[in-house]
Amino acid sequence: MEELQQLWQTALGEIELQISRPNFVTWLKNSRLLDKQEGVAVVSLPNNFAKEWVENKYHKIILAALRNIDETTKKVEYTIESKSEQLLKSRQRKLHRAEEPVYVEQSPLLELKIDSETNLNPRYSLSSFIVGSSNELAYAAAQGVINEVGKKYNPLFFYGGVGLGKTHLIQGIGNEIKKVYENKIKVRYVPSEMFLNEVVAGIRNKRMEDIKEKYRFVDVLIIDDIQFIGGKEKTEEEFFHTFNALYENNKQIIISSDRSPRFLPTLQERLSSRFEGGMVCELNQPDFELRVAVLKTKLQDKNNSLPDAIINLIAAKAQRNFRELDGILNRILFYQNTKHSAISEKAAEELINETIQQPIKNINPNNVIKAVADYFNAPITDLTGRSRKKTMVEPRQIAMFLLRDMLNMSYPSIGEKLGKRDHTTAIYSYVKLSKDIAKNQNLSQKIITIKEMVDKIV
Repeated sequence: MEELQQLWQTALGEIELQISRPNFVTWLKNSRLLDKQEGVAVVSLPNNFAKEWVENKYHKIILAALRNIDETTKKVEYTIESKSEQLLKSRQRKLHRAEEPVYVEQSPLLELKIDSETNLNPRYSLSSFIVGSSNELAYAAAQGVINEVGKKYNPLFFYGGVGLGKTHLIQGIGNEIKKVYENKIKVRYVPSEMFLNEVVAGIRNKRMEDIKEKYRFVDVLIIDDIQFIGGKEKTEEEFFHTFNALYENNKQIIISSDRSPRFLPTLQERLSSRFEGGMVCELNQPDFELRVAVLKTKLQDKNNSLPDAIINLIAAKAQRNFRELDGILNRILFYQNTKHSAISEKAAEELINETIQQPIKNINPNNVIKAVADYFNAPITDLTGRSRKKTMVEPRQIAMFLLRDMLNMSYPSIGEKLGKRDHTTAIYSYVKLSKDIAKNQNLSQKIITIKEMVDKIV
């Protein structure tokens, strides 16, 4: 069973890179790989609704992730937790292995021990948050808030791309406040999708007063992935009033997002301006030294080890985020455990290259243009038209760069697509950004975030 758990943990690391974090947490955090025999992998989910949703929405991603790690996987079947033991016994009889007893173990994914009062996960602590040049300002702001709750840096707004440690940091702040103030300060953490669902349920059941009481009588409100409430009018309205009620009473508000407040699409201006009124901190891509430190810490936590040459190889190639690092590390450790021998540098490099290679998707120019427009909260017509607004210079240059970088479009086609401009404009944009990305971490992170948005549109 340990090998199954490790295979599934490794597969989840790859799956998590391909779907949004809220969807991953909602549908797959309580999943486990129940069995794998004769090329058939059986995935267990907590209820029938989750089973149907995952089977219909994520089957191809799950099958591809398992095949990437274990080529013997030919098929994936789904079951619900209550039928797990019965299904295992049935499969054992079918394969004539009655002499081998089957034990259904609880997956570590089911042992999250979320605090029901605060929604905080105790495994996210500030002591385990590794600090480097890419996140030291955010960490310093976090310490400032802990020392002066509600008085310093309020609201505190963190933003950055997928897998850069935002959730770890904001939950770590909550857990640290609980510990330092011995639970005398009431903390509540909520992903924005959970807040949205609660508002919808409150409206449907005519119990909005319960929602108001739940969130307006806390001392510290932590809301994750605020971008997901954009455009949800009733939810925005309720959050706006909750925000004001807390802020006016010197209660601490901590928020995370995948982009800066000024680039949050469809979010009402009155909310964005309030976010910018506090402390805004960006979490950037981790540099090489931080990636090495994270890998060594994870190996220590897993009671495992790898040669420095392989650690450095992983850190050199996996540059996007911590989630990618974790996925590659899990895959290499899984390889070692199944082969029962240390992995060579050559084999490690092959595994890394397979993992970081982006899957080919049906991306078209309109997907790229929409992602750029959404990121900058700009009308698509301004990007594709003849607009000469100064605010459109960077978005248009990035769109030109991405159309060349992601789709290898010809320069004349790019110029035609973006306002019927001359092909030399597209060449200039591509060459300029190619150079700037290497020395401008902020630009590099924008490009990565927009690419991730393109993947979600497809």
